[in-house]
This record gives sequence, structure tokens and C-alpha cells, in this order.
Amino acid sequence: MKAFNVKPKPIVDQSLSLVDKVELNLREYFTEANLQPGDSIPKEAELAASMGVSRTALREALSRLRTLGLIESKRNRGIILTQPDILGSFERVLNPMLLDSTTLQDIFELRLVLEMGIADLLYIRKTKESIQKLEILVEKEENTKDRFLKNRFDAEFHSMLYEISGNQTLLRFQKMLYPIFNLVHSGQIIGKTAVRNAVSHRDLLQDLKVGTPSSFREKMSVHLKVYFDNVDE
Repeated sequence: MKAFNVKPKPIVDQSLSLVDKVELNLREYFTEANLQPGDSIPKEAELAASMGVSRTALREALSRLRTLGLIESKRNRGIILTQPDILGSFERVLNPMLLDSTTLQDIFELRLVLEMGIADLLYIRKTKESIQKLEILVEKEENTKDRFLKNRFDAEFHSMLYEISGNQTLLRFQKMLYPIFNLVHSGQIIGKTAVRNAVSHRDLLQDLKVGTPSSFREKMSVHLKVYFDNVDE
């Protein structure tokens, strides 16, 4: 357990609400005290006294930190710091029905940027088995004329790229974006377009087999061009 040589500072900032200021003070205190996940923090009475606030305000600030996954209560240990779930809060609010069109556009553009930068990880971590899975997926896409199925296979192809990357944060983030892909295909985000991609999934797969990260990025750039062309200036 850490020795509590550092104490939270008194509340002095008048530009925020009281609970906002308490939350900010607690965050700063955790850093200055060099507390790590698993470390206990002082008791509520001590924290409230150090900051000169009521325990009611303190508890509300602690509740916010608990919701964010930064702290948790442990039997016989009180409140401890935890390893934060960096995508947890984002996941709670990433509902396309609750976001405006500008935010949805921004998030989709982020997806484009991620897929342009994933090439090096793909070539480091691809396996014979992962290439075979992509081959099967591409064949399914090529052998159907059903637009719904083609859109589904399109999303699954790109999902597989994130899986091959081996980066669990990227993979989880991509899964969170899946509902937004559906809005893209419906034309609700970037507008419908009848332009076919000059570079197909088959082309990307072939490059992943025998190409380089640089050549793959070039092909992916052309593959996604239909989307980049519809990005608002």
C-alpha cells in the first residue's frame, strides 16, 4: 500500500461546478501521489477534509470515477485504483441513434484512417490460416448477387483485417463501429454511390499474400477512395 505522503489540494478553482472540481482534484492527486492500479486511496473522510468539501460532493465525484472504471470498492481494502477500460465509456455512448450526423461522419473518417495505417501489423501477424479465412470470405462475396450479403461480406472482410492485426484494442473498437458501417452502406452518412471500387477485396487479398505493407496501403487507398471522395471539405 502506498504511503499517503501526498494529499489532495484544497478546492480553489471557481470556473467549474463543485463536483467537477472534486473529480479533477482526485485525478490530479492520483497522479501526484504516484498511485498505481491495485493501490488503495485514503478514506472518504480524509479526502473530503483535505479538499475542504462535503462527503456528499466527494461521493458523487467518486461515483463518476467508478463509472469510468478508474476505481472500485474492495472488501477489507476500501476503494482502490483499477486498470481503466479505455474504451468502456466510449462503448456506452456509441449508439448511432444517439449521435448527430457530424459525429457519425467523424467516427467513420477515423475508421478510414485506421485502415490506412493497419498494413504493417497485417504483414507482421498474418498467418496461413488467416489468409485462408479471407479467401473463403472473398469467394462468398464474389459468388452472390444479393446486395445485403455483399454488404455483410464487405464488413466481415474489413473486420477480419482488424482481427489479423492482433491488436485487441483496434479489434474491439472496430466491433463498436460495426453499426455505423451499416449506416454507410445505407447512404445515411456519406451518401449513396454507384461507383465500384477500382481495387476489390480480391486485389487486397492477393497483395496481402505476395505484396508489401507499402503496396497494400496504396491499394487500400484506392479501395477506400469512393469514401474519401465523399468526405465533406
